Amino acid sequence: MTADRAVLARGDDPPKPPRSGRRRFKRATVLAAPVVAAGVTAGVVLGTPALRPGHPAAAPVVAVGYAAVARADLTNTVQVSGSLGYAGSYTIVNQAQGTAYTALPGAGAIIRRGQQLYAVDGSPVTLFYGAMPEWRALSAGVTPGGDVAQLDRNLIALGYGAGLTVSDYFTDATAYAVGLWQAARGLPVTGTVPLGQVAYAPGALRITSAVPVPGSPPQAGVSILTATSPVPVVAAEVPVGQEYLVKAGDAVTVTLPDGVTTTPGIITSVASVASASSPGSGSSGGASPEPSSGAGAGSGSGSGQDTVQVTVRLVNPAAAGHLDQAPVTVNIVSEQARDVLAVPISALVALAGGGYAVEVSQGGAVRLVAVRTGLFSQTLVQVSGAGLTVGTRVEVPSS
Repeated sequence: MTADRAVLARGDDPPKPPRSGRRRFKRATVLAAPVVAAGVTAGVVLGTPALRPGHPAAAPVVAVGYAAVARADLTNTVQVSGSLGYAGSYTIVNQAQGTAYTALPGAGAIIRRGQQLYAVDGSPVTLFYGAMPEWRALSAGVTPGGDVAQLDRNLIALGYGAGLTVSDYFTDATAYAVGLWQAARGLPVTGTVPLGQVAYAPGALRITSAVPVPGSPPQAGVSILTATSPVPVVAAEVPVGQEYLVKAGDAVTVTLPDGVTTTPGIITSVASVASASSPGSGSSGGASPEPSSGAGAGSGSGSGQDTVQVTVRLVNPAAAGHLDQAPVTVNIVSEQARDVLAVPISALVALAGGGYAVEVSQGGAVRLVAVRTGLFSQTLVQVSGAGLTVGTRVEVPSS
């Protein structure tokens, strides 16, 4: 690169002309085979003439290497803080009568359909799935209702519903299926479901706490367990000014608390109402129907800016391990360019008249090619220019 060329070196000021006459300074070029002398490897040949008293210092010589123009997908991301928690927030109300609670689940226990949730007087209370809470005993002759259909669906799902059709009526087929289930569970086979023998929740439960202690007397209508679903989710607070970047169904990546491991996620919901982050607010965990109440830490916590809550489902739930209320980072795509020509950002040469160029090496000669730049990613930049194709060699500063 010559001093009289109307370009700016990468990141440098243009070289000042000498006081008298014009001299050309050759850019250092990388040798094909380094020269070794006295144990020192010479990686460049310096073409700068020796300085003489009274002459100005030469422009700094930059060692160069080469990079090939590549075709790539470039992406820029916006990072917001979030918290890893669990979806849903549920409360189990006891309806069983008896003398004492004889078994209660511990925090973190996962209970699924057909499994014991807790026990009263040694008799298990079984978890069934459904939105309607248990509110009456079910047997032949009861008034038709959605709770009967809910019972039918669980019996069928557990494999006891051969010949059973889901309906609001407690039929002989329902009674028979109930008897099969009771026999398998070691319960008295009555063909009826007394109040308190089952408890309903929308799905599998991850227990967060139990209010009573074993041995305490049960009371009907009292909340005894709190739980979430076992599905790990991330709640993050996106500044209102960046809300346009997110919508349900978008793919994101989540950086886990170690700051290195990432795992893919899908945005499942974006809150329709913004909330103001109070200065000094930090991450807090927990679970709520939208996931975790406060499971998201505001991006730029403490800024007081308005945010919307975004919920992210992990594509691989196992990636969460046993983490709960753990700080994470959600990486949201803000810009993307697919299948474009790209070079390292360091290959760009700023032109004195504005714009950029790259120095193309071809057949031993180096020529300057003006380029139009597109998306800048972390290390690459989208370019287009006359004669640039995949594999074209361009000069880059050599480390």
